[in-house]
Amino acid sequence: MNFERLLQSTGRTQLSMISQTTGAVLNIIFDPILIFGLFGFPKLGVAGAAYATVFGQSVAAILGLIMNLKFNPDIRLSWKSVLKPRADIIRQIYFVGVPSILMMSIGSIMTYGMNMILTVFSTTATAVFGVYFKLQSFFFMPVFGLNNGLIPVLAYNYGARRKDRIDEALKFSFSVAIGIMLMGTLIMNLFPAQLLGLFNADAAMLKIGVPAQRIISLCFPLAAMGIISGSIFQAFSQSIYSLIISLGRQLVVLLPAAWLLSKTGVVTNVWWAFPIAEGVSVVLSFIFFRKIYGSVVKPLEQKPLEQ
Repeated sequence: MNFERLLQSTGRTQLSMISQTTGAVLNIIFDPILIFGLFGFPKLGVAGAAYATVFGQSVAAILGLIMNLKFNPDIRLSWKSVLKPRADIIRQIYFVGVPSILMMSIGSIMTYGMNMILTVFSTTATAVFGVYFKLQSFFFMPVFGLNNGLIPVLAYNYGARRKDRIDEALKFSFSVAIGIMLMGTLIMNLFPAQLLGLFNADAAMLKIGVPAQRIISLCFPLAAMGIISGSIFQAFSQSIYSLIISLGRQLVVLLPAAWLLSKTGVVTNVWWAFPIAEGVSVVLSFIFFRKIYGSVVKPLEQKPLEQ
């Protein structure tokens, strides 16, 4: 992961993709080979899956190291700098990174809380929630990928004092992200039963899962706006705002709203907590976005394009 981030930080995302993809593909290939003992390999069962993972990750790490040494001249790896770290740089890294760490932790707490709320209704409701998260990743992951690509673009052009490019990058990202999420909303509303069928859903799961997908997916475009807005906070070292938004959405609004709606005794009502929470998140994102944009981006001096 460190080698991939080094490649991404210098704009060599295609090399990072090759490293990451190679590890994943090797893992997929060797999983059945080592689990079932194909092509002369021993039959290792569950341990085979573990060996496949270790092998894939090891190859990815070695490949990432080679790519940084051979194709990333902007960064020079040095044991001396690793063994003698600078406190000021570590402080800056954690200033940006700690909110991201906490946001990931908050997601786990939210999932646990939602499972506790849904278990009161049935294990099927909990299963529907788990299936939804697997399905929504098909639409969220491209937007998160767009967000990861946008952050260095914003940071580079902030350093270059190119407000015009920052504006162009934000307009492009907002339009693409909202377009992807609108497509997700459309697909989940038109084909909910077919999507659940990928997980061999029975009649009970379809009864709960179809309205769940249709209701939760209504907030997808709002989520896209929140994700892209968050990129400007991270790009300008203001990720504390992302943490506040994440706390507000998942713990302060989503879980209490879901709990209150569960008191109606109708599991379908619980799903409305997601659009409610996302609506609050967008309002907070808009407020913080205007504050950061006005104080950081607007004052930048314009430069001719040829410079």
